[in-house]
Amino acid sequence: MQVTLKILRFDPAKDQKPTWRTYQVEAEPWDRVLDLLHKVKWDQDGTLAFRRSCGHGICGSDAMLINGRNRLACKTLVKDLGNVITVEPIRGLPVEKDLIVDMEPFFAAYRAVKPYLINDEPPPARERLQSPEERERFDHGTKCILCASCTTSCPVFWVNGTYLGPAAIVQAHRFIFDSRDRGKRERFKVLGSGSGVWRCRTAYNCTEACPRDIPVTQLIEEVKRAILFDRF
Repeated sequence: MQVTLKILRFDPAKDQKPTWRTYQVEAEPWDRVLDLLHKVKWDQDGTLAFRRSCGHGICGSDAMLINGRNRLACKTLVKDLGNVITVEPIRGLPVEKDLIVDMEPFFAAYRAVKPYLINDEPPPARERLQSPEERERFDHGTKCILCASCTTSCPVFWVNGTYLGPAAIVQAHRFIFDSRDRGKRERFKVLGSGSGVWRCRTAYNCTEACPRDIPVTQLIEEVKRAILFDRF
């Protein structure tokens, strides 16, 4: 099939503003958008810039706005989009070139919630054990691949650059509800601040955008309740 691929291009070294460029690409219905981007870069325009790594929906590096929705280019099939496909960089983060954005603000929010186990108690003779039920309590958060699809689909994040964003809150949830962790109050100070969970307006954009089917909005609400009632 013949696909018209429209890509929003921007090179800050020479462009005043982003412009659309159109490419005609031969594709199979089961090709991925990432395959089309490769064909453009390798065969038509080597200046096209985008990120990708594993190509299997695990690394999260190729999140893009595809036909108006945040998706992973490596998981989005041509047959699900049709003959005209638009590709733009994810919103709310500075564009470095073409489809590459500066991820530092995103990872700064991630680091702010202390996304690691905090426990200063003397370690047991063996590992810190959990029941299957305790492990299941935070299972959703362990599936996050930090692709930023949820955060950059959030209208609050677009207009408020200080908002931690859904992904950081999901990472905090993963440790707040871990029975082995003792750092919840350190995280509550960050999450309960003016840039934390109370900025969320429950638009569900984040849940819809997540390529791992994490119920992001639900986890944000659970963190809100944890801060309010401090019950687990």
